[in-house]
Amino acid sequence: MKTYLVPVDFSEAAFNAADFAAQLSHQSDVTTIILMNAYYISPYETMFPDPNMLMLRQEEIEEEAVDRINQLEKLKRKLLKQVREGVQIRVRLNRSHLLRAVVDVVVQDKADLVIIGSIGNSTVREGSINIGSHVIKISKASPVPVIVVPPDYSYQLIDEAVIACDFKKVKETMPMDVLHKLLGKQAIKLLVVNIDATGNAASRDAEQQAEETALHSMLKGFHPRYYYLSTPNIITGILDFAAGHKAQMVIALPHTYSFLQSILHNSISQQLAKNSTVPVLLLK
Repeated sequence: MKTYLVPVDFSEAAFNAADFAAQLSHQSDVTTIILMNAYYISPYETMFPDPNMLMLRQEEIEEEAVDRINQLEKLKRKLLKQVREGVQIRVRLNRSHLLRAVVDVVVQDKADLVIIGSIGNSTVREGSINIGSHVIKISKASPVPVIVVPPDYSYQLIDEAVIACDFKKVKETMPMDVLHKLLGKQAIKLLVVNIDATGNAASRDAEQQAEETALHSMLKGFHPRYYYLSTPNIITGILDFAAGHKAQMVIALPHTYSFLQSILHNSISQQLAKNSTVPVLLLK
């Protein structure tokens, strides 16, 4: 993963995500971090007055664009003092809605990973709002994996990561290449958890159960530890487990191969991205 894309709307949550990307550079092979601001102005805003009978002038739009580029440059200078030596930081102002801007920059600049704050990245003219829905939309539309960073999270060296999945439903199509790119050169310990809502997990040997599945051979190179947990609340179970083991990341597998069942399409993923106290990596 050589290129990270960080959408920035100048909120504290976005600044925190940018700081996470800078710190992660010391633990990864990234060479370029792109700081991108989505600045969309509807044509109607320049054609018709608002309720206060004011009409947005082209000069104001251009002044705002220059101001936003200057703010990105200021953030760039700050992050250059934090990144690993040799990492480049570029700034982009994209005149599209946030969702379109993210997809366009990922494709055009060949970004490998999107890092976004779990709140804050509203489109410029919409104001600052909680954008949990934006996070899920970006995660669904992004061609590459997305890391969602909680607003108050302080970076810690990623030593342990939790993968929540159904041992028996993970097939050969699991995105192992992404895990290798992210974890391959790192001594990161994987804690693989099967959450059992039936209450029967206590009687199972997780390691033995995992050995009978395709998951075991796929993850063998990472020397994972396997766990069964009994809890009626999947989200609480995953987050409590991560907190209890002091893990620094939760990894959610995509589509039907995940225990979370279509991680990018249901309320569970939204709760996970909004409520987690550690970053969540949403794989594709």
